[in-house]
Amino acid sequence: MDKVLLSHGGGGTMMERLIEEVFAKAFDNEHINAMEDAALLFGNIAITTDSFTVKPIFFPGGDIGRLAVCGTVNDASMRGAKPLYLTSAFIIEEGYPIEDLKRIVKSMAEAAEEAGVKIVAGDTKVVEKGGIDGVFINTSGIGVVYENVDVSIKNARPGDVVLISGTIGDHGMAIMSAREELQFDPPILSDVSPLNKLIEKLMTLGKAVKVLRDPTRGGVAEVLYEISKMSGVGIKIYEDKLPVKESVKSACDLMGFDFLHLANEGKLIAVVDRKYAEEALEIMKSDKYGKNAAIIGEVNDSKLVTINTVYGTSRIIDRPIGELLPRIC
Repeated sequence: MDKVLLSHGGGGTMMERLIEEVFAKAFDNEHINAMEDAALLFGNIAITTDSFTVKPIFFPGGDIGRLAVCGTVNDASMRGAKPLYLTSAFIIEEGYPIEDLKRIVKSMAEAAEEAGVKIVAGDTKVVEKGGIDGVFINTSGIGVVYENVDVSIKNARPGDVVLISGTIGDHGMAIMSAREELQFDPPILSDVSPLNKLIEKLMTLGKAVKVLRDPTRGGVAEVLYEISKMSGVGIKIYEDKLPVKESVKSACDLMGFDFLHLANEGKLIAVVDRKYAEEALEIMKSDKYGKNAAIIGEVNDSKLVTINTVYGTSRIIDRPIGELLPRIC
Protein backbone atom coordinates (compact mmCIF):
# COMPACT_ATOMS: atom_id res chain seq x y z
CA MET A 1 0.00 0.00 0.00
CA ASP A 2 2.08 2.90 -1.32
CA LYS A 3 -0.65 5.46 -2.07
CA VAL A 4 -4.12 6.34 -0.85
CA LEU A 5 -6.86 5.45 -3.34
CA LEU A 6 -10.49 6.59 -3.48
CA SER A 7 -11.53 3.08 -2.46
CA HIS A 8 -9.64 3.47 0.84
CA GLY A 9 -12.36 5.89 1.96
CA GLY A 10 -15.41 3.90 0.96
CA GLY A 11 -15.87 1.25 3.64
CA GLY A 12 -15.02 -2.40 3.05
CA THR A 13 -11.76 -4.26 3.28
CA MET A 14 -9.51 -1.53 1.83
CA MET A 15 -10.69 1.06 4.34
CA GLU A 16 -10.33 -1.46 7.16
CA ARG A 17 -6.74 -2.14 6.10
CA LEU A 18 -5.93 1.59 5.94
CA ILE A 19 -7.35 2.19 9.42
CA GLU A 20 -5.57 -0.80 10.95
CA GLU A 21 -2.17 -0.24 9.31
CA VAL A 22 -1.96 3.55 9.55
CA PHE A 23 -4.27 5.08 12.14
CA ALA A 24 -4.92 2.36 14.71
CA LYS A 25 -1.25 1.39 14.76
CA ALA A 26 -0.17 4.98 15.46
CA PHE A 27 -2.91 6.02 17.89
CA ASP A 28 -3.18 2.59 19.61
CA ASN A 29 -5.53 2.94 22.58
CA GLU A 30 -8.57 1.08 23.85
CA HIS A 31 -11.03 3.56 22.34
CA ILE A 32 -9.57 3.47 18.82
CA ASN A 33 -9.08 -0.30 18.93
CA ALA A 34 -12.75 -0.84 19.87
CA MET A 35 -13.72 0.21 16.29
CA GLU A 36 -17.09 1.56 17.43
CA ASP A 37 -19.10 4.38 15.82
CA ALA A 38 -18.45 6.50 18.92
CA ALA A 39 -16.00 6.31 21.82
CA LEU A 40 -17.28 6.04 25.38
CA LEU A 41 -15.43 8.28 27.83
CA PHE A 42 -15.81 8.36 31.61
CA GLY A 43 -18.26 5.47 31.34
CA ASN A 44 -21.25 7.31 29.90
CA ILE A 45 -20.08 10.08 27.53
CA ALA A 46 -20.20 9.22 23.82
CA ILE A 47 -18.07 11.24 21.40
CA THR A 48 -17.83 10.89 17.64
CA THR A 49 -16.59 12.79 14.59
CA ASP A 50 -17.22 12.59 10.85
CA SER A 51 -16.39 14.48 7.66
CA PHE A 52 -18.62 14.95 4.62
CA THR A 53 -17.50 15.38 1.02
CA VAL A 54 -20.60 14.19 -0.84
CA LYS A 55 -20.89 14.88 -4.56
CA PRO A 56 -23.21 16.44 -5.63
CA ILE A 57 -23.62 18.74 -2.63
CA PHE A 58 -27.39 18.95 -3.24
CA PHE A 59 -29.03 15.62 -4.07
CA PRO A 60 -32.55 14.15 -4.21
CA GLY A 61 -33.88 14.07 -0.66
CA GLY A 62 -31.14 16.08 1.02
CA ASP A 63 -27.85 17.94 0.91
CA ILE A 64 -24.44 17.97 2.58
CA GLY A 65 -25.75 20.03 5.50
CA ARG A 66 -28.55 17.66 6.50
CA LEU A 67 -26.18 14.75 5.91
CA ALA A 68 -23.52 16.22 8.24
CA VAL A 69 -25.95 16.65 11.13
CA CYS A 70 -27.78 13.34 10.69
CA GLY A 71 -24.60 11.34 10.17
CA THR A 72 -23.04 12.50 13.42
CA VAL A 73 -26.27 12.31 15.43
CA ASN A 74 -26.68 8.73 14.23
CA ASP A 75 -23.10 7.70 15.03
CA ALA A 76 -23.45 8.91 18.62
CA SER A 77 -26.79 7.13 18.88
CA MET A 78 -25.28 3.81 17.77
CA ARG A 79 -23.59 3.51 21.18
CA GLY A 80 -26.93 3.75 22.98
CA ALA A 81 -26.40 7.45 23.69
CA LYS A 82 -28.63 10.51 23.55
CA PRO A 83 -26.80 13.05 21.34
CA LEU A 84 -26.85 16.58 22.78
CA TYR A 85 -24.29 18.85 21.15
CA LEU A 86 -22.48 19.13 17.82
CA THR A 87 -19.55 21.11 16.51
CA SER A 88 -19.22 22.00 12.85
CA ALA A 89 -16.17 22.93 10.76
CA PHE A 90 -16.40 24.16 7.15
CA ILE A 91 -13.70 24.05 4.48
CA ILE A 92 -14.93 26.24 1.64
CA GLU A 93 -13.55 26.74 -1.85
CA GLU A 94 -12.84 30.32 -2.87
CA GLY A 95 -15.66 31.56 -5.10
CA TYR A 96 -18.33 29.29 -3.64
CA PRO A 97 -21.77 31.01 -3.87
CA ILE A 98 -22.90 32.57 -0.57
CA GLU A 99 -26.53 31.69 -1.34
CA ASP A 100 -25.62 27.99 -1.61
CA LEU A 101 -23.70 28.24 1.67
CA LYS A 102 -26.73 29.82 3.37
CA ARG A 103 -28.89 27.02 2.00
CA ILE A 104 -26.55 24.38 3.48
CA VAL A 105 -26.40 26.11 6.87
CA LYS A 106 -30.20 26.46 6.96
CA SER A 107 -30.52 22.74 6.22
CA MET A 108 -28.13 21.96 9.09
CA ALA A 109 -30.12 24.15 11.48
CA GLU A 110 -33.38 22.44 10.51
CA ALA A 111 -31.89 18.96 10.92
CA ALA A 112 -30.43 19.88 14.31
CA GLU A 113 -33.81 21.18 15.46
CA GLU A 114 -35.50 17.98 14.29
CA ALA A 115 -32.95 15.86 16.16
CA GLY A 116 -33.12 18.04 19.27
CA VAL A 117 -29.41 18.86 19.33
CA LYS A 118 -27.52 22.16 19.40
CA ILE A 119 -24.58 23.18 17.22
CA VAL A 120 -22.41 24.92 19.82
CA ALA A 121 -18.99 25.50 18.23
CA GLY A 122 -17.38 25.61 14.82
CA ASP A 123 -14.60 26.67 12.51
CA THR A 124 -14.34 28.09 8.99
CA LYS A 125 -11.47 27.80 6.51
CA VAL A 126 -11.33 29.01 2.91
CA VAL A 127 -8.93 27.47 0.38
CA GLU A 128 -7.93 28.67 -3.06
CA LYS A 129 -10.16 27.91 -6.03
CA GLY A 130 -9.56 24.30 -7.09
CA GLY A 131 -8.19 23.39 -3.65
CA ILE A 132 -11.37 21.41 -2.91
CA ASP A 133 -14.66 20.79 -4.67
CA GLY A 134 -17.09 23.37 -3.30
CA VAL A 135 -17.45 22.74 0.42
CA PHE A 136 -16.47 20.00 2.89
CA ILE A 137 -17.94 19.77 6.40
CA ASN A 138 -16.70 18.10 9.57
CA THR A 139 -19.08 17.55 12.48
CA SER A 140 -18.35 16.15 15.92
CA GLY A 141 -20.95 15.08 18.42
CA ILE A 142 -21.23 14.42 22.12
CA GLY A 143 -23.96 12.63 24.02
CA VAL A 144 -24.84 10.75 27.20
CA VAL A 145 -25.46 7.00 27.31
CA TYR A 146 -28.94 5.95 28.44
CA GLU A 147 -29.17 4.15 31.77
CA ASN A 148 -29.23 0.34 31.91
CA VAL A 149 -28.01 -0.20 28.34
CA ASP A 150 -24.95 -1.93 26.92
CA VAL A 151 -24.69 -1.39 23.18
CA SER A 152 -21.50 -2.51 21.44
CA ILE A 153 -20.46 -4.14 18.19
CA LYS A 154 -18.92 -6.90 20.32
CA ASN A 155 -22.20 -7.96 21.96
CA ALA A 156 -23.87 -10.17 19.31
CA ARG A 157 -24.40 -13.78 20.44
CA PRO A 158 -25.74 -16.93 18.71
CA GLY A 159 -29.52 -16.95 18.89
CA ASP A 160 -29.91 -13.17 18.68
CA VAL A 161 -32.09 -11.67 15.96
CA VAL A 162 -31.08 -9.10 13.32
CA LEU A 163 -33.43 -6.24 12.37
CA ILE A 164 -33.22 -3.33 9.96
CA SER A 165 -35.22 -0.13 10.38
CA GLY A 166 -36.26 0.31 6.73
CA THR A 167 -35.58 0.00 3.03
CA ILE A 168 -32.06 -0.67 1.81
CA GLY A 169 -29.86 1.31 -0.58
CA ASP A 170 -31.92 4.50 -0.98
CA HIS A 171 -29.07 6.95 -0.35
CA GLY A 172 -26.53 5.24 -2.57
CA MET A 173 -28.91 5.04 -5.49
CA ALA A 174 -30.12 8.63 -4.99
CA ILE A 175 -26.52 9.86 -5.23
CA MET A 176 -25.94 7.70 -8.30
CA SER A 177 -29.05 9.05 -10.03
CA ALA A 178 -28.05 12.67 -9.31
CA ARG A 179 -24.42 12.22 -10.29
CA GLU A 180 -25.13 10.40 -13.53
CA GLU A 181 -28.33 12.37 -14.32
CA LEU A 182 -30.40 9.19 -14.39
CA GLN A 183 -34.20 9.40 -14.28
CA PHE A 184 -36.27 6.92 -12.29
CA ASP A 185 -40.05 6.79 -11.89
CA PRO A 186 -40.81 7.32 -9.09
CA PRO A 187 -37.66 9.34 -8.25
CA ILE A 188 -35.28 7.68 -5.78
CA LEU A 189 -34.74 9.94 -2.76
CA SER A 190 -32.01 9.71 -0.14
CA ASP A 191 -33.12 8.39 3.25
CA VAL A 192 -30.89 10.84 5.18
CA SER A 193 -32.58 11.15 8.60
CA PRO A 194 -31.77 11.50 12.31
CA LEU A 195 -32.45 8.21 14.08
CA ASN A 196 -31.88 9.29 17.67
CA LYS A 197 -35.56 9.49 18.63
CA LEU A 198 -36.22 6.01 17.23
CA ILE A 199 -33.24 4.74 19.22
CA GLU A 200 -34.44 6.47 22.36
CA LYS A 201 -37.59 4.36 22.10
CA LEU A 202 -35.54 1.19 21.54
CA MET A 203 -33.49 1.91 24.65
CA THR A 204 -36.57 1.18 26.77
CA LEU A 205 -35.71 -2.48 26.09
CA GLY A 206 -32.47 -2.01 28.03
CA LYS A 207 -29.74 -4.59 27.53
CA ALA A 208 -31.94 -6.66 25.22
CA VAL A 209 -30.62 -4.38 22.45
CA LYS A 210 -27.11 -5.75 21.92
CA VAL A 211 -25.75 -3.98 18.80
CA LEU A 212 -26.71 -0.87 16.83
CA ARG A 213 -24.95 0.10 13.62
CA ASP A 214 -25.84 2.40 10.72
CA PRO A 215 -25.03 0.83 7.34
CA THR A 216 -23.46 3.83 5.59
CA ARG A 217 -20.35 3.27 3.44
CA GLY A 218 -20.19 -0.37 2.38
CA GLY A 219 -23.88 -0.80 3.14
CA VAL A 220 -25.63 -3.61 4.98
CA ALA A 221 -23.06 -6.19 3.85
CA GLU A 222 -20.16 -4.30 5.46
CA VAL A 223 -22.01 -3.84 8.76
CA LEU A 224 -22.82 -7.54 8.95
CA TYR A 225 -19.16 -8.38 8.41
CA GLU A 226 -18.06 -5.87 11.06
CA ILE A 227 -20.47 -7.37 13.61
CA SER A 228 -19.39 -10.89 12.69
CA LYS A 229 -15.71 -10.05 13.11
CA MET A 230 -15.92 -7.99 16.30
CA SER A 231 -18.41 -10.31 18.05
CA GLY A 232 -16.83 -13.54 16.77
CA VAL A 233 -20.13 -14.87 15.39
CA GLY A 234 -21.84 -15.77 12.14
CA ILE A 235 -24.89 -14.04 10.70
CA LYS A 236 -27.55 -15.45 8.39
CA ILE A 237 -30.09 -13.20 6.64
CA TYR A 238 -33.06 -14.04 4.45
CA GLU A 239 -33.42 -12.53 0.99
CA ASP A 240 -37.22 -12.61 1.06
CA LYS A 241 -37.24 -10.60 4.31
CA LEU A 242 -35.09 -7.71 3.04
CA PRO A 243 -37.06 -4.46 2.54
CA VAL A 244 -35.99 -2.89 -0.77
CA LYS A 245 -37.92 -0.44 -2.91
CA GLU A 246 -38.74 -1.80 -6.35
CA SER A 247 -37.17 1.27 -7.95
CA VAL A 248 -33.87 0.64 -6.13
CA LYS A 249 -33.95 -3.07 -6.93
CA SER A 250 -34.65 -2.36 -10.61
CA ALA A 251 -31.85 0.21 -10.77
CA CYS A 252 -29.43 -2.26 -9.18
CA ASP A 253 -30.42 -4.95 -11.69
CA LEU A 254 -29.93 -2.47 -14.53
CA MET A 255 -26.46 -1.38 -13.40
CA GLY A 256 -25.21 -4.64 -11.90
CA PHE A 257 -25.08 -3.41 -8.29
CA ASP A 258 -25.78 -5.40 -5.14
CA PHE A 259 -28.14 -3.33 -2.99
CA LEU A 260 -26.52 -4.85 0.11
CA HIS A 261 -23.40 -2.82 -0.78
CA LEU A 262 -25.20 0.52 -1.24
CA ALA A 263 -24.91 3.26 1.37
CA ASN A 264 -27.79 4.20 3.66
CA GLU A 265 -28.01 7.41 5.72
CA GLY A 266 -31.24 6.92 7.63
CA LYS A 267 -31.31 3.24 8.55
CA LEU A 268 -29.93 1.13 11.37
CA ILE A 269 -29.11 -2.52 11.91
CA ALA A 270 -30.01 -3.82 15.36
CA VAL A 271 -29.05 -7.11 17.00
CA VAL A 272 -31.57 -7.92 19.70
CA ASP A 273 -32.18 -10.71 22.19
CA ARG A 274 -34.61 -13.12 20.48
CA LYS A 275 -37.19 -12.79 23.27
CA TYR A 276 -37.51 -9.07 22.53
CA ALA A 277 -37.29 -9.15 18.72
CA GLU A 278 -41.00 -8.66 18.00
CA GLU A 279 -41.25 -5.87 20.57
CA ALA A 280 -38.21 -4.17 19.03
CA LEU A 281 -39.83 -4.46 15.60
CA GLU A 282 -43.04 -2.83 16.83
CA ILE A 283 -41.06 0.00 18.43
CA MET A 284 -39.28 0.64 15.14
CA LYS A 285 -42.51 0.58 13.17
CA SER A 286 -44.05 3.14 15.55
CA ASP A 287 -41.48 5.73 14.45
CA LYS A 288 -41.77 7.60 11.13
CA TYR A 289 -38.24 6.52 10.22
CA GLY A 290 -38.91 2.87 11.01
CA LYS A 291 -42.26 2.16 9.36
CA ASN A 292 -40.65 -0.30 6.90
CA ALA A 293 -38.62 -2.10 9.57
CA ALA A 294 -38.19 -5.86 9.30
CA ILE A 295 -36.61 -8.85 11.01
CA ILE A 296 -34.05 -9.97 8.43
CA GLY A 297 -31.92 -12.67 10.04
CA GLU A 298 -30.27 -14.22 13.04
CA VAL A 299 -26.90 -14.69 14.67
CA ASN A 300 -25.21 -18.12 14.75
CA ASP A 301 -21.82 -19.60 15.59
CA SER A 302 -20.65 -20.29 12.02
CA LYS A 303 -18.33 -17.21 11.76
CA LEU A 304 -19.77 -16.76 8.24
CA VAL A 305 -22.03 -14.05 6.80
CA THR A 306 -24.59 -15.77 4.58
CA ILE A 307 -27.90 -15.21 2.86
CA ASN A 308 -30.71 -17.69 2.25
CA THR A 309 -31.89 -16.86 -1.26
CA VAL A 310 -35.41 -16.86 -2.68
CA TYR A 311 -34.37 -19.97 -4.66
CA GLY A 312 -33.88 -22.01 -1.51
CA THR A 313 -30.07 -21.92 -1.64
CA SER A 314 -27.56 -20.37 0.72
CA ARG A 315 -24.48 -18.39 -0.23
CA ILE A 316 -21.78 -16.30 1.44
CA ILE A 317 -22.41 -12.58 1.05
CA ASP A 318 -19.61 -10.77 -0.75
CA ARG A 319 -17.86 -8.25 1.47
CA PRO A 320 -17.30 -4.87 -0.21
CA ILE A 321 -13.70 -4.07 -1.12
CA GLY A 322 -14.42 -0.33 -1.40
CA GLU A 323 -17.46 1.87 -1.92
CA LEU A 324 -19.22 1.41 -5.25
CA LEU A 325 -19.47 5.20 -5.46
CA PRO A 326 -16.76 7.48 -4.02
CA ARG A 327 -17.85 10.73 -2.36
CA ILE A 328 -21.09 9.14 -1.14
CA CYS A 329 -21.20 10.99 2.20
